[in-house]
Amino acid sequence: MRAPGDKSISHRALMFGALSVGETTIEGLLEGEDILSTAAALRQLGADAERQGEGAWRVRGVGVGGFREPPDVLDMGNSGTSARLLSGLVASHAFTSFMTGDASLRRRPMMRVIEPLSRMGARFVSRQGGRLPMAITGAAMMMPIEYRLPVASAQVKSAILLAGLNTPGETTVIEPEPTRDHTERMLEGFGATVRTTTLDDGARAITIVGQPELTGSRHIVVPGDPSSAAFAVVAAAIRPGSDVLVENVGINPTRAGLYVTLRDMGAALSFDNPRVMGGEQVADIHVRGGGLKGVDVPPQRAPSMIDEYPVLAVAAACAEGTTRMQGVAELRAKESDRLASVAAGLEINGVRFEIGADYLNVQGSGGGVSGGGLVTTHLDHRIAMAFLVLGLAAKSPVAVDDGAPIATSFPGFVDLMNGLGARISHG
Repeated sequence: MRAPGDKSISHRALMFGALSVGETTIEGLLEGEDILSTAAALRQLGADAERQGEGAWRVRGVGVGGFREPPDVLDMGNSGTSARLLSGLVASHAFTSFMTGDASLRRRPMMRVIEPLSRMGARFVSRQGGRLPMAITGAAMMMPIEYRLPVASAQVKSAILLAGLNTPGETTVIEPEPTRDHTERMLEGFGATVRTTTLDDGARAITIVGQPELTGSRHIVVPGDPSSAAFAVVAAAIRPGSDVLVENVGINPTRAGLYVTLRDMGAALSFDNPRVMGGEQVADIHVRGGGLKGVDVPPQRAPSMIDEYPVLAVAAACAEGTTRMQGVAELRAKESDRLASVAAGLEINGVRFEIGADYLNVQGSGGGVSGGGLVTTHLDHRIAMAFLVLGLAAKSPVAVDDGAPIATSFPGFVDLMNGLGARISHG
């Protein structure tokens, strides 16, 4: 199988193309609802983003600082990445924009980007707790800052760096643990000056030099999304006798934590045909099923697999022994409170676990789980997909209350999984 295009890189390819002078062509773009929300917002801001064919897009940019006031509300749908990164982009433009999203996104806190962007000079009016809908009034002259992230977050880091693009001087973000670095890699590819240094305490400082001219006339090939590939990989790993090859998957070290963990658990998993495409490490992931054992997952690995904990919990439920996941408090600020959602889904399907504010311990069955539960997804695509995967190793079918959110990140998920041998049906 081939995984859909990487969602994080797809968002950034569109955004950086819109910030460039000239034309950017993109191949393999994920065409899920989250990415389409980003494309629609960029059109409102004055860029020209057009679909040329399946996964093929052309973007004519307006240059750094060239966005216009949007004529309508920017609707981010379910996409936290769109909301947070675009907040950074519009914060450095002297106009007011209004941003909203679906019911799930309107519950997610935005204060983590509001606080640093306000320090740079932008103004925000939001619902209580920094929640959407909100109004963003950008500053005509932003102030560069040095900002230490209280929690490792690639979205917050990227929002500040993108605001720093249209800010004179140098803007620096200090992250306590390495997070996905697609923003830094792609900005350099478009011509920005980005420096990364390691501090004495082990933290990383990322500095961007403001007001560059980013150049288009680039062709970006988007690799397969490791977060999407994870569902097929785990499905194969928990089913003895399975043998699956997922082609063209991004294996950037800041995104590969799940695959490191599966190897620790004893999965027969290899990276075949490793190569570099567009500055990103890519490989074909080959996995065979059976023989998983529980492990302790170190908290410092969390930033490199934060989106994969729901499907890791599924693997843990089918392993022999206990898997202990620590440092996972960030899951509570995703599309749903993912920590609580995972725990509820495990409980209703007969899986034993312990949960705390920052940890989840799952007692594995050493084989198939009881299943038979109806999982409440809370409009969260990863909860839906993870528990459908659990159903492949359950004694009784596992159902989810709403599969529609899956289209936000993985259109075609059901057909693709069924093509590998799963039996997933719509109720």
